[in-house]
Amino acid sequence: MRVHHLNAGTLRPTGGRLVDGEPGLFRRAEMVCHCLLLETAAGLVLVETGIGAQATRRPEEWLGRRFLHLTNPLLDVEEPVVRQLSRLGFDPADVRHIVLTHLDLDHAGGLVDFPQATVHVYAEELRAAERPRSPRERNRYRAAQFAHRPTWAEYEGLGEPWWGFDAVRELDGLPPEILLVPLAGHTRGHAGVAVDTGDGWLLHAGDAYFHPGQLDPARPHCPPALAVFESLMQTERRARLHNQRRLRELARDHGDRVRILSAHNAAEYRRHTAAPTAVTA
Repeated sequence: MRVHHLNAGTLRPTGGRLVDGEPGLFRRAEMVCHCLLLETAAGLVLVETGIGAQATRRPEEWLGRRFLHLTNPLLDVEEPVVRQLSRLGFDPADVRHIVLTHLDLDHAGGLVDFPQATVHVYAEELRAAERPRSPRERNRYRAAQFAHRPTWAEYEGLGEPWWGFDAVRELDGLPPEILLVPLAGHTRGHAGVAVDTGDGWLLHAGDAYFHPGQLDPARPHCPPALAVFESLMQTERRARLHNQRRLRELARDHGDRVRILSAHNAAEYRRHTAAPTAVTA
């Protein structure tokens, strides 16, 4: 399986090291929307879509005024996945499947760029987007991003054990090397997406954690402003903390076989794109 790591949306919130943990306080932090493009026997598969091409054309409608103010996205017309595919020599119509960790606007914003694709997601996440229980849930999902009526493939939390996690689902129409791992907390139906590259596993953990320091088994840590944001955005605190603890254990016990990445950390993204296995795995 060939794996491409893509940044589908640069975010630049204020706060410097208080947000991204890198040196410098009086600067904008750097965050990314880390997506995976998988070349499989079933065609091209996307893991996450980033903010999407429509965000560069109608940002307030697509992302909302609050998100724009908070994250100050770059809105570079060359960053959407659909543009990057063309530069890699692919036809966007060849993307047959999209697998999402969750439906937040900065993860599902590119769905409309691939209207022919089947979108794989936990059923509980789809229920949260369609029937939100709280203002927080209402505000995190953007109806405009789903107005094209995607073809959904919904999954309940049932499956087989995987590296100490209780439930995983193989996905309809996709090879068994791609799995959905329940990681609720940030949202009700949040998932991780595990990919067997043939040289170990990649686990895209989405927003189950935001900073690699949170996976440090000896001294878990997170920049303070980012930790506050994470708490404000969580849907289920107990589940979020429980799953972060399980991710730490996975990194500690099986880090040589499972490489874990989050959706927004720029340093993680650079490590994956700089590594020899970043493009081909």
